[in-house]
Amino acid sequence: MLIGRKKEIQVLTKIANSSKAEFIVLYGRRRIGKTFLIREFFNQKKGLFFQATGLQNGTLKKQLNNFADAMSQAFTHGIPIKPPTSWDDCFKMLNHFIDNVNNSHQTVIFIDEVPWMATRKSGFLEALDYYWNHYWSSRSNFVLIVCGSSASWLIKNIIYNKGGLHNRCTCEIQLDPFDLEETSEYLVSKGGKLNKRHALELYMALGGVPYYLNYVEKGFSATENIQNIFFAKHAPLKDEFNKLFRSLFNESDAYIELIKLIAQKKEGLSRSEIETMSKGAFTGGRLTERLNDLKKTKFIDAYIPWNKQRGEYFKVIDEFCLFYLSWLSPTHNLPENYWFKQITKPVYQVWAGYAFEAICYKHIDKIIEKMGIKTVDSVSSWRLISKKSDMHGAQIDLLIDRSDDAVTLVEIKYTDTIFAIDKRYAEILQRKIDAFVTTTRTQKQIFLAIISANGLKENRYSEDLITCALTLNDLF
Repeated sequence: MLIGRKKEIQVLTKIANSSKAEFIVLYGRRRIGKTFLIREFFNQKKGLFFQATGLQNGTLKKQLNNFADAMSQAFTHGIPIKPPTSWDDCFKMLNHFIDNVNNSHQTVIFIDEVPWMATRKSGFLEALDYYWNHYWSSRSNFVLIVCGSSASWLIKNIIYNKGGLHNRCTCEIQLDPFDLEETSEYLVSKGGKLNKRHALELYMALGGVPYYLNYVEKGFSATENIQNIFFAKHAPLKDEFNKLFRSLFNESDAYIELIKLIAQKKEGLSRSEIETMSKGAFTGGRLTERLNDLKKTKFIDAYIPWNKQRGEYFKVIDEFCLFYLSWLSPTHNLPENYWFKQITKPVYQVWAGYAFEAICYKHIDKIIEKMGIKTVDSVSSWRLISKKSDMHGAQIDLLIDRSDDAVTLVEIKYTDTIFAIDKRYAEILQRKIDAFVTTTRTQKQIFLAIISANGLKENRYSEDLITCALTLNDLF
């Protein structure tokens, strides 16, 4: 059952109804459900469906043997076939099998984890180029799907290929994690009956990754599930962080160190701060490449602070990474029921606030819609680091610059109960507004909104300051 993939199913349905040859590039990080989506969708359709999957760190011989095994299962009823000795021979054999299948419906060739197959000097891309351009692109009712977890590799080598595959891709699909609403639908499909607050707590730890969410057991609270998934003796995701990065990136240790560095500040780091804090370990073109790779896999996001033309800041937005780096990375020999003890500590509220803010950024479209804002120029954040003793610093969690000569400043609060603005906090909010107006010299109308996970208590301070208040329900 394909839960939470309405947009992708619409695209695939259009492809399934097409009579011309289609070349699809599908990417998204590991554990996101790429293989499941394609297999489940096309297995429900009439026609030929062939799948072969690359082997991580497999030699050319092993890759070819594996592909031959896939062909024997699909075309010779499991009778072994002689493994090819090159990718050219492999695709020649595949093409021969396709020609000899009595199929009046669509033919779908799904090649999964292509970056693992197309190793340096393997000849994979050259062979794929030849057979697509000389045989498959002219067929009717033919779909070639190349897939992988390394988005940057597929974009560079397939979508922006400079050789025979240039401009051959007919459809590009990036599969992202579930949002909150899709996560809730997925948990319900598994028989879970968690309310939105418990679903949020799970999302803050697991993100919207179907593979991780599959470990959630019905009948257990969010706290119990997180304890079992991460901190129990045989917790399934205890070592997932390093495995994930090693499966996605060559020189994975460098990517791990880079994301650890960026995660140190919730507002993110500028490129110059990354270079300074890493003591020169991350500089130049390699830093640019690694930052782009982390952006394409949705581990980090980049933004330019409001009212600036240049100077990106990079911040970690992946919930699983934020959770791991906050709670698992430095720990050893965890005490029994570790997570139950952590949720009562102030450090938990700090982490939860950071995680909830990242979630709000991911759901910015819903936030703008719920606020009733019709015209948006940009979305960013803003901070003031004061060097004067008589001035306070200020941080704007979310800033929505509008085309109607207005700016909405958004305060994001994660609390266990309804949040109430008292006199002291009202003064803090007013100082933020004053600092923003004074420093930026903006003439735009300023509106102040708040997103409070468990609601906002109405009082005279909220009536005076807040023009729009959203709750957790608005994110679902």
